[in-house]
Amino acid sequence: MKFLHTADWHIGKELGDYSLLEQQQTAFEQTLAIAQAHQVDAVLLAGDLYDRSIPPVDAVNALEPMLKRMNIEAGLPIFAVSGNHDGPTRLGAGKEWRENNQFYLRTTLAEAFEPIIFGDTQIFMLPFIDPLEARVYYGISNETNELRTINEVMARVITDMQANFDPTKQHVLVSHYYVAGKQNETYDLTSETNSKAGGLKSIDVNQFNAFDYVALGHLHLKQASPSETVQYSGSPIKFNTKEAQSEKGVFIVDVNADGVFSEWVPLQPEKDLILLEADFKTLTDPAFYQQYSRQGDNLFSIKMTDRPAVTDLRNQLNDIYGEIVEIQFKQSQAQSISHTKKMTERAEQSNQDLIREFYETVTDATLTKHQAEIIDQTLTRLERKED
Repeated sequence: MKFLHTADWHIGKELGDYSLLEQQQTAFEQTLAIAQAHQVDAVLLAGDLYDRSIPPVDAVNALEPMLKRMNIEAGLPIFAVSGNHDGPTRLGAGKEWRENNQFYLRTTLAEAFEPIIFGDTQIFMLPFIDPLEARVYYGISNETNELRTINEVMARVITDMQANFDPTKQHVLVSHYYVAGKQNETYDLTSETNSKAGGLKSIDVNQFNAFDYVALGHLHLKQASPSETVQYSGSPIKFNTKEAQSEKGVFIVDVNADGVFSEWVPLQPEKDLILLEADFKTLTDPAFYQQYSRQGDNLFSIKMTDRPAVTDLRNQLNDIYGEIVEIQFKQSQAQSISHTKKMTERAEQSNQDLIREFYETVTDATLTKHQAEIIDQTLTRLERKED
């Protein structure tokens, strides 16, 4: 079977105060055209369809027509899961009638174990869930130490999935997690998530050895893919400055008895995100700014290397560059060294460690096991943006 693998649409996301809906619409049009040109059998959509658990009206009004065009008008089956940014209950509403059009959407763990038979392939869909949800599903008491980590949860879940494997078919998984392997160790993966956030550390890629292909969402760079058969498609557009130098696109994946063959197909942004770092004199020099396509053709993120005595700085820069999504001021060398040192020290601590350190400093007492569990559960909920 031939699939188009995409993820992390984050419909409704803004860059600064700038709406990205126009760029997201363009990326969708290209994705649909690629799917049709490659004559794929289905689309794998690996989570974070929306940017918020309660999306704004304009985001809903943008996403629903996209899904309708892809699924009903173009006749493409869709296999999707909810991500940590999605509100699973809201996103899952109406899934029964969607399935009549081969739009399969999974938002709970209970739905993850029964595969969809699609030609010669069994497709499993595992939405983003945390260990607490897994313990509730499996009826495990909080008094025990079972299923405390996401790796323990994944081992149990995949074992139960394998019980439903048909050995005569290929096995594909669509999911939304931070999966770590040697292939992605050299990349900065912080554009979307910190492996320590919310108590959900990275999952070992070897957990997925039973599957022929795993279509992942969560990290926004294809370079984050931990192996050749466990891959991130990345986000379809650039959502922040850390992604500005990356190429966006989708994977076309052919899964058959002879193996897995994937092809990367780039997406061309309607407006690219350009990073500029210079002083005010340089930024306002025609010899400098005329080298860039401006006034609506690109988005600009500007870092000022000086602090000019200009009262209407942003207006002057807007007049030259057009759409500026953010203006930052570069720190002095001394500030930068101090800030980098502090950030490095903090980066080595998990959110749990930071809270524990604060609690002990303020109360002169140590967190109990029960308090630590409450903190883990709360951080996981916050990461999912549902509180």
